[in-house]
Amino acid sequence: MTERTTCLIAGGGPAGMVLGLLLARAGVPVTVLEKHDDFLRDFRGDTVHPSTIRLMDELGLGERFAALPQSPVDRVAFPLGGGRTVTIADFRRLPGRYRHIAMVPQWDLLNLLAGAGAEEEAFTLRMGTEATGLLREGGRVVGARYRGPDGEGEIRADLTVGCDGRRSLVRREAGLVPAEFPVDIDAWWFRLPGVPSTLRALTPRAGWGRFLIVIPREDYLQIAYIGRKGTDAELRARGVEAFRDDIRELLPELGDRVCALESMDDVKHLDIRLDRLHRWHREGVLCIGDAAHAMSPLGGVGINLAVQDAVAAATLLAGPLREGRADARALGRVRDRRLLPTAAVQRLQRVMERVVVDPMLQGRRQGPPAPLLWVMEHLPFMTSVPARLIGLGLRSEHAPEFARR
Repeated sequence: MTERTTCLIAGGGPAGMVLGLLLARAGVPVTVLEKHDDFLRDFRGDTVHPSTIRLMDELGLGERFAALPQSPVDRVAFPLGGGRTVTIADFRRLPGRYRHIAMVPQWDLLNLLAGAGAEEEAFTLRMGTEATGLLREGGRVVGARYRGPDGEGEIRADLTVGCDGRRSLVRREAGLVPAEFPVDIDAWWFRLPGVPSTLRALTPRAGWGRFLIVIPREDYLQIAYIGRKGTDAELRARGVEAFRDDIRELLPELGDRVCALESMDDVKHLDIRLDRLHRWHREGVLCIGDAAHAMSPLGGVGINLAVQDAVAAATLLAGPLREGRADARALGRVRDRRLLPTAAVQRLQRVMERVVVDPMLQGRRQGPPAPLLWVMEHLPFMTSVPARLIGLGLRSEHAPEFARR
């Protein structure tokens, strides 16, 4: 089968769904391909930052978003011992109405966006349908091949957008090669039952050579164990009991819950990568989100940068797509607008790894540098700086007028 649309989006993650919804509200026919049958996958990016919460409100989805199960987090704090903590980033100091991070299961956010998209005549979502290759004519990408529940086919499009993650097929087939930055850490995700109702802070816990990030959820704790890259096999060879002991050492107050980890199969490994495309487009094709720049989980900013990419792309391309002139120059404007905030966040993540995380994993320190802790403890107004960088970013995108409700 051969079909036709104006914009074809490969990948139904946050970037793909936001871009699809915004373009459809501009009257641009758009088809989103999502290879899974549903959005239910654990340990995806679940941090919805103030910039994205504000976007939901601008799109007229604020009430629906507020109704989703979520846990608010209004600061990032490090324990100092003796029951004392020092706040590193205080989102309560942000300007405007949106002063917290919402911990929302990503599948709920994506279902909300899918429901809003279904209300638009120009929006089509194809679940269980995977892009398998790009179509070309005269050196230009003119759509993609797909495989779905009813077999294989082709969708021709004026623009094909890769929102298909850090192992993007669209990126690879378009011949776009990212520059990779060195990363010495990996993450292992798991969950423990129960969560104190008063816990409103992202709370890293550090020991000699070990580092945890505790994320409060509505009815459980989601925990990231940060360790040296390339040690997954070693960690699993030690066995689940040794891993439980590591967790008890760093979270003694939750020691009675670690038996919920029945085996190392309950611990999911994330191979952390940090890369960025120099060029985000070719004729007829564009990459945004993780397909254009894979982020470290430090700061939890990946989902929000992807959403900001999508808003910028919709704002810049809706008019050209309606008029049939989404050429290379128009596509290049998306990268031009989003390069600085992307590069700045990646630089910040690399500094955080080198200055904060690596010394802890090497056993040289049990927390952030002492001068940083002193500044944040004695000059609390400084906590607004990392809060702004994490929560809003350097260039926070607003919903275009045509998409507001």
